[in-house]
Amino acid sequence: MKRWGEAPVEAHLPPETVLNQMEMAVIVCDRFSNVIYGNAFARQLFGFGGDEIIGHSVLSLGIAEEDHEQATELAKHVLKGGVWEGTFCNLRADGTTVYTRAHAVPLRHPSGAVDGIVMFAREALRSNQREQDRYGLLERIGERLAGSLELETTLRRVADTLVPQFADHCFIDLYSGDGLYRRVSRHAGGWEPPPGTWAAVGESVSYPPGHYSAKAMSRRDAVLVEDMVQHRYAATSESAKRLGDAMGITSVISAPLLVRGELLGVMSLALSNLSKRPDPHYDGFDRDLLGAIAGRVALAVDNAMLFEEERETALAFQKHLLPGDRPPPLDGLQVAWRYEPARPLESHGHGIQTQVGGDWYDVIPLSAGRVGLVIGDVEGRGARAAAVMGQLRAALRAFAQDDKPPADILRKLDEWVRTMTRPERMRSGWNSDDSVRPPLVSCTYFVYDAWSRVLEFANAGHDPPLLIVDGQVGELSFEGEGGMLGLRAPGMGGEILFNEETTELRPGSTLVLYTDGLIDRRPKDEGEYFTREESRARVRAAVAEVARGGVEAIANAAYDAVPGDSGDDVAIVVIRTSADELGVAERTFPAEPIMVSEARRMAADAFASWGMHDEQAELACLLVSEVVTNVVLHATTTPTPRREPAIPILAGMEPLGAPVQFDTDMVDSFDEDDWDIGADLGRREPPAKEFRLRLRRGADAVWVEVFDTDMRLPRIRSAGETDEGGRGLYLVDQLATRWGARPTSDGKAVWFELRIG
Repeated sequence: MKRWGEAPVEAHLPPETVLNQMEMAVIVCDRFSNVIYGNAFARQLFGFGGDEIIGHSVLSLGIAEEDHEQATELAKHVLKGGVWEGTFCNLRADGTTVYTRAHAVPLRHPSGAVDGIVMFAREALRSNQREQDRYGLLERIGERLAGSLELETTLRRVADTLVPQFADHCFIDLYSGDGLYRRVSRHAGGWEPPPGTWAAVGESVSYPPGHYSAKAMSRRDAVLVEDMVQHRYAATSESAKRLGDAMGITSVISAPLLVRGELLGVMSLALSNLSKRPDPHYDGFDRDLLGAIAGRVALAVDNAMLFEEERETALAFQKHLLPGDRPPPLDGLQVAWRYEPARPLESHGHGIQTQVGGDWYDVIPLSAGRVGLVIGDVEGRGARAAAVMGQLRAALRAFAQDDKPPADILRKLDEWVRTMTRPERMRSGWNSDDSVRPPLVSCTYFVYDAWSRVLEFANAGHDPPLLIVDGQVGELSFEGEGGMLGLRAPGMGGEILFNEETTELRPGSTLVLYTDGLIDRRPKDEGEYFTREESRARVRAAVAEVARGGVEAIANAAYDAVPGDSGDDVAIVVIRTSADELGVAERTFPAEPIMVSEARRMAADAFASWGMHDEQAELACLLVSEVVTNVVLHATTTPTPRREPAIPILAGMEPLGAPVQFDTDMVDSFDEDDWDIGADLGRREPPAKEFRLRLRRGADAVWVEVFDTDMRLPRIRSAGETDEGGRGLYLVDQLATRWGARPTSDGKAVWFELRIG
């Protein structure tokens, strides 16, 4: 007697014995979609004998050519850990066709890694061959239409499914603007109609009133012409009728494309002698079937057209928010950039992830020829991400004009991002709704000085750029990644630190900045999957091959390094420093009025050595005089607090008992130990104040900077008619191309730019 828990003898049967008794096909494939096992029912269902398909591609099961793309999608999805279900058309070895319903799951190693694919399949419909073809066709059309929101892809999939299984010729015409235009013209065996006969793709179509397609559109119902030999109809042209007769058109169905009462166009199918069919005629069942198919196609076309309209709007929106196609000319830098919007992600069973993203990049002119560079990525896709990106770019441009260090700019931008929520909805909680939560943003901001070759930068959670030096490719190291912008909610404690970093770029060095869409790619081929690190390695290797080439070549090589389509947009910016030194002249002067003429003389000598025209050099010297005069006048009158020494006054100085008053223009500090009563009565000259004049020569401009230790930034004031001063900065503002002032670590710098040519 068998006791409870004792295993029956049957439980020890080999798994293969059990699988061979299943009334369902079981196929096991490795990671490269090669068959490694098939049970007995699989051999019966797919019509192969023995083990001849073992080691061969799953396509050797007889999967119809039009379903090869679907088989590829199955492999990609399941190898990523997903589950797939769909219908295939399979051609048996004896020439018969069977529609199979397949369910695929990952084959996992005990460690959890996906080692292959397990497919379970059964016959989709048990009936006569023609009915099976019809029902299988309707199911497969639905699956094809669900996989894409791109109009051209949608129409191509419809035609590929219908020809040659259900038709020898397929035409789809859609209304666009003021007329009807042919969008699909597909024929069995790759045959194409001669020019001037049937309308080609892109040409306008006009059907006469008696034409079956015109009847279908006017009646808004499918029209069947069961026997074209006996049917008299109005052809679109005499040449079209002659071609139809020559091709032996035997039967036609035309169905309107209707959605929500709106006529989008017409779809027509025809049988002919192009393929040898046992019965080349449609019947009433086929007409109803095509009517049902046309309804699904119309809905898919309408969705695709709406999607494309929205996508084009978002792309145009983003294009106008990003810099132009060509970078501006910059002194000491070569720049190339490339932006590619995301392609629609056709994910079987998981809907469509589409539209533009929030990647952005920019080159920002700063003071004295310095350049701000930024690359970043806003989470999400669509119009909202593009709108946030546009706001970020505008905000960063505004913040950058303050000429503060990159870390300060990122802190200010982070504060701005964290306030990008609607106050009236903040009561619902920060994490309760994605529309309320601030967007997460990664970016890196650089400031480059081409004359000193110093690169300052700060990072907010973005991937480090590649750095190419002497043909060797590495990465620009970040001391810390820094938190993403918007990571901390308003009102929450803590602070995100952005490290300020500085490096010097050698002549001819190249930086390759990119967003994560470059390394997060969807593979095109089966079995070709890369981790982020593998993708980075491929990008580095591709860039290394063209490291000594132009910046455009490097950008293209980086984009093409990882195969596959990107489900996210991709931004790439390549920056190369000049191998030549740029013209610069610099000197420090005492902050005394007599030095104004010395500064002007130095500027005149520098401008002459740079080959500037006399008129331009004279104007530049005039502006140098005005800026230097302004600095000298105000730097020497910096207020200093009065100090009263607590000692008796000496005879001859002030009345007895009165405190000593020191000239604030002369005394900078005071200490009792510094008094020498027998010598100079304790008076001490303050350290002489200085200013530094720096001149820079670019290809099309000169920049003048005057540095001093006064923290006060200058401003233009309105001078009265009788005022002797107050017009210097106004003159600079009127005559210079640009001017401004920025704080420095020990004072300020007043600068102006003057275009030359």
